[in-house]
Amino acid sequence: MTPAIRVLESAGLWFRVHPYERSDELRDFGREAADALGVEHDRVFKTLIVQGDGSPAVAIVPVSCTVGLKAVGAALGVKRVEMCEQTTAERVTGYVVGGISPLGQKRSLPTVIDETAELHDTVFVSGGRRGLDVEVAPCDLIALTGAVVADIAVA
Repeated sequence: MTPAIRVLESAGLWFRVHPYERSDELRDFGREAADALGVEHDRVFKTLIVQGDGSPAVAIVPVSCTVGLKAVGAALGVKRVEMCEQTTAERVTGYVVGGISPLGQKRSLPTVIDETAELHDTVFVSGGRRGLDVEVAPCDLIALTGAVVADIAVA
């Protein structure tokens, strides 16, 4: 049981756990999850940890896209945003890269989710470890993370 799943259970929301087999090789975790689960890449979202004016924040975008750092900055109301170092991302979230969930992190971070999440009945995000995704309604994910919804994905 991961902290992400405990958050979903304690909230009493509908969700589904999707474990999948993965290789030991480190690569594009989100696309690997989508392919292993047989889900469109636009429905599987990756959780990225960024620094906005020196403070960590979360950006959630489809695995089919990259994150627009300027757009994340605009959504957060900060001038400069950059990707966090891997060690920093792991330290602030309590998860390992490739298994960083937007749910159940060590502390609540400002979060921005790409607006395309709302186009789907359910989306998939990391369940808190490599090889585990959770399927959840976008509105529930937004509510649980306190996310701002914005156009932050770049195709």
